[in-house]
Amino acid sequence: MSDHEISAHDAAADEVSAIVEGVRQFVRREIAPRVARLEEADGFPQDVVDAMAGLGLFGMVIPESHGGLDLPLADYVAIMEELAAGWSAMPSFLNSHCTVARLIALYGTEAQKARYLPQLADGSRRGAIVLTEPSAGSDLKQIRTQAVPQPDGSYVLNGQKTFITNGLRAGLHIVLARAPAADGKGPISLFIVEPETPGFEVTRVIDKMGFKHVDTAELRFDDVRLGADALLGGETGKGLPQVLSMLETGRLAMAGTALGMAREALSIALQYAKDREAFGQPIAGHQAVQIHLANMATQLAAARALLGEALRHKARYGRADMFASMAKLFATETTMQITQDAMRVLGGYGYVAEFPIERLYREAPIYVLTEGTNEIQRIVIAREMIKADGPERLGLV
Repeated sequence: MSDHEISAHDAAADEVSAIVEGVRQFVRREIAPRVARLEEADGFPQDVVDAMAGLGLFGMVIPESHGGLDLPLADYVAIMEELAAGWSAMPSFLNSHCTVARLIALYGTEAQKARYLPQLADGSRRGAIVLTEPSAGSDLKQIRTQAVPQPDGSYVLNGQKTFITNGLRAGLHIVLARAPAADGKGPISLFIVEPETPGFEVTRVIDKMGFKHVDTAELRFDDVRLGADALLGGETGKGLPQVLSMLETGRLAMAGTALGMAREALSIALQYAKDREAFGQPIAGHQAVQIHLANMATQLAAARALLGEALRHKARYGRADMFASMAKLFATETTMQITQDAMRVLGGYGYVAEFPIERLYREAPIYVLTEGTNEIQRIVIAREMIKADGPERLGLV
């Protein structure tokens, strides 16, 4: 690498760091002081979403030619961490949206890109990825939603989907469906569905243990007629490869999001331990509390290092299936443990709703379940190990 190239690389890194730092300052200044009020409010935090749109966050993965920021993956993951550290609901407004944006940017026709990407970039349309069905969770090959081709090139969509993040308020849904076949195994494709399309219905908003401001919906498609231009990329049978190509990025983003929550839990526990006194001294002076704090900090540092390794592997080789699954698995399990240990440090106060640890403890389990359950991550890791020809192939030496 020449001196000029090194200088340009360093300048680009500084510019990207400035973007992440800008998000960090926005969260600390505009969001963190309001989290308690935001959680107590019944209404949807549209002002928060608008502020995120004003920062360009809905266009993080969209090319500049279509109005986006086109950020490197490492910076996208870092921003998700900063948002989660401020208020854990914020990354949920973005994650599935960015998956939709990436799908269209990578696989959409030129007409689809021109129509939808600028609206996704400025946040005027928010996206939802519509995969899961009541009888098909992690095994997407078993979906039953059908897109029946018509003689004029259009499609008729019928089926039901569930656990769809942002399903109620999204302005654009990308739906996984299959063509009918005698054996029930017709080719699977992705379709772009606008919510005003006749026959599309949000049948229920699911009540959850946490993330009450993030709508999780059940959707029904009843003879929804779609034009030929609704087929993502214009070619049938590409749906599963298109979705699977998004998994690494989604899992890395989920790991960063979980680490943001874990970082906040540790920060709260450490400050409480310094301020709270018992037996004539701050409880931070008691060995039992110190053990919890040391474990939390060590686990957080280890999870961050593994995520960094996964990002480096992805940047170097273009694929990081095993490391992405490792990072998602370890970061989300670590977050579960750290929020539990933080509750122990706070004692009874950790269990009452006026302290944020109660909320973080309730919300941590969702990261273990989304972007592929952690059981799925373990299977991916093991399969990569088995098919490899040695530690060198795995990148472990």
